[in-house]
Amino acid sequence: MKSILKHKYEDLISIDNLLLAWTEFVRGKRNKPDVQEFQFYLMDNILSLHNDLINGAYKHGGYQQFKINDQKPRTIHKAFVRDRLLHHAVYRILYPFFDKTFISDLYSCRNNRGTHKAINRFRDFGHIVSKNNTKTCWVLKCDIRKFFASIDQDILIEILQKHIRLTHVNQSEIISLLKEIIFSFKPNGLPLGNLTSQLFANVYLNELDQFVKHKLKVKHYVRYADDFVILSRDKNHLENLIRTIKEFLQDKLKLTLHPDKIFIKTLFSGMDFLGWVNFFDHRVLRTKAKRRMLKRLKENPSPETINSYLGLLKHGNSYKIKNKILDGLPL
Repeated sequence: MKSILKHKYEDLISIDNLLLAWTEFVRGKRNKPDVQEFQFYLMDNILSLHNDLINGAYKHGGYQQFKINDQKPRTIHKAFVRDRLLHHAVYRILYPFFDKTFISDLYSCRNNRGTHKAINRFRDFGHIVSKNNTKTCWVLKCDIRKFFASIDQDILIEILQKHIRLTHVNQSEIISLLKEIIFSFKPNGLPLGNLTSQLFANVYLNELDQFVKHKLKVKHYVRYADDFVILSRDKNHLENLIRTIKEFLQDKLKLTLHPDKIFIKTLFSGMDFLGWVNFFDHRVLRTKAKRRMLKRLKENPSPETINSYLGLLKHGNSYKIKNKILDGLPL
């Protein structure tokens, strides 16, 4: 039986929820000029937003576009402060509800999860499937091609509507508001800069998670964002799963697996997952990640940067590179 959202539209747009959303949104942003400008007339701005939401007059603004180079080039779309505040208000209500519908082995954009817990779960599954390295463990790893840009907005709305049923008269107003947010980004997909995009992306791929776990009966499955792995002692079974998963993604979600990022390897030979090459009893930092780290330390050898990377390195076998950083050798 599907979980049904119990909150009303009034809960989402209430002054209390908007004020709580502001306290979360403003953390680390108080020195931003656009945030300072909004905060100068904070209550006036919140009351104006609240009234527009009550009267059905709210319209999502446009986006500022800029590029970042984090592992790979990405285009970020930044909404205006008023809209970003609303994103936080929506997220505060919807995240706790949808989080209960997700599988336990989804690790991206969730409280008390993250990459380190994902790779630890991968390690635990490796021990189980290989029977503590006495059997061959095969790993299938896949990546969805241009995931955020390929999300079909109409399908996303249909998925949301399955959960946010009209149990209250004004529940349709929640759907209308979500449509306003989702359709504000043209022509399709979700903007990487929106907090709501992180939640909507997990809601969208929850359809895949449920299919893999409950229809395909896969036990050892871990997903982080658009990367996922399946572990099995049967290589042929994994090969057959590729076609089935491809068909589901295409038919139900209009997504495709990246053809150059589908791998089946043994755990003994190591599987590259979430920045680490994972083996049965250890993991080593991916070569590209290591080079990127050394380059950034060259550019900014501050104590904060060094401590940040040392914190990352403690999660794997990185004795040599840690010593290189600590000894201050030329990078």
